[in-house]
Amino acid sequence: MAGQSPIFVKTEALMLWVLDHTKKFPREERFRLAARIEQVLFTFHESLLYAAKTQDTRQYLKKADAEFDMLRAYFRFAVELKYTSPEQYQYLAKQTTEIGKLLGGWIKKA
Repeated sequence: MAGQSPIFVKTEALMLWVLDHTKKFPREERFRLAARIEQVLFTFHESLLYAAKTQDTRQYLKKADAEFDMLRAYFRFAVELKYTSPEQYQYLAKQTTEIGKLLGGWIKKA
């Protein structure tokens, strides 16, 4: 089942961490930057699910790759705005690097 694949396990763990993290953003940012981060993360996860369940695997993986780049960019903004500490960003970078490698491997196979 796709949900047990390492990319899904790591993505879902990251989602839980991000949701816990973004709820600590300042109130005004929860409707702006936090909402964008959460939305792109959920869309990324959906793209992975579609890639696993449809014939258009490569199309959805390319979409997921672009969404993942957006997630990284939004978190760079969060660091610049000091809503995410450098330590939190290091944790996020490690997780996104691992997921990115899994995604890249899947794209090469598709």
